[in-house]
Amino acid sequence: MDTNKTYFITGAAGFIGFYLSKKLLEQGCKVIGIDNLNDYYDVNLKYNRLDQLKPLDNFTFIEGDISNKEAVTNVFEKYKPNIVVNLAAQAGVRYSIENPDVYIQSNVIGFYNILEACRHYPVDHLVYASSSSVYGANKKVPFEESDFVDTPVSLYASTKKSNELMAYTYSHLYKFPATGLRFFTVYGPMGRPDMAYFGFTDKYFNRESIKIFNNGDFENDLYRDFTYIDDIVEGIERLLSNPPTGGKTVPHKVFNIGNNNPEKLMVFIETLEKALSNSLGREVQFEKVFEPIKPGDVPATYASTDQLQKAVGFKPTTSIEEGLQQFADWYVEYYKVK
Repeated sequence: MDTNKTYFITGAAGFIGFYLSKKLLEQGCKVIGIDNLNDYYDVNLKYNRLDQLKPLDNFTFIEGDISNKEAVTNVFEKYKPNIVVNLAAQAGVRYSIENPDVYIQSNVIGFYNILEACRHYPVDHLVYASSSSVYGANKKVPFEESDFVDTPVSLYASTKKSNELMAYTYSHLYKFPATGLRFFTVYGPMGRPDMAYFGFTDKYFNRESIKIFNNGDFENDLYRDFTYIDDIVEGIERLLSNPPTGGKTVPHKVFNIGNNNPEKLMVFIETLEKALSNSLGREVQFEKVFEPIKPGDVPATYASTDQLQKAVGFKPTTSIEEGLQQFADWYVEYYKVK
């Protein structure tokens, strides 16, 4: 990494933002982080992540919201970042059905403010989070970046698709390089409690049953491309210093970052039970309740990672056995459960 450059990371107290900031800081980079520390999930987890970042040299934290244009402009004016990584977003497919306003605020207006700032304070590279949800209910697998993505099935997916369109337009008009990353079900220690694997674990220790939205149909179970956090961070890190070049084309590219190895949801759950059993030294079994698939959910996510491999020679490698064991060990330690 170029340690002479200043990195501006939005959503720095978030799951991916925290791990990326930590990795860059450990390499001696200067990182400016912003986060609004909202209470969409347990804020203590966000403070805990920040507590690990604050002692590191070259880290500046700003509590602020990217949907506040002035807050964003002030960061660019004061710190003049060279590379911007936009990871701040209102996440979650199901929550977008209950609370659409926050998705437009954060994911559309917030991202517009970032683009405007990159336009007025030119940057070397803008990297931003998109999502595998842009593929909607595509039947063709694996999902490739060239696939048709005009049929989103949730507002969250629509906001992420709009980010890709907005970034393309700004790259075209103002010639700054931008790279969109379609993340596929990211998991790991200190992850997001709203994600299924984390929620299942919480419910087990609260002696509650878990809901599985696949109608109990094991033949046609939901498939997910689960991607371990370290793989996500390495993929981002490699792309940071490889901005798309212009020439006759627009300097904008989109990449899948997924495991290229989808797992049945039931296999994932069994692996999580085994990992928790290992961490606790006793057998763990979830009590399961099967329900119909929820609106906005898609039956399968499966990433083709050929483009990423071609661009930066990287393909995620962490197995769910290894990744879920890391999560289970962290969870048992962090929450002091027995």
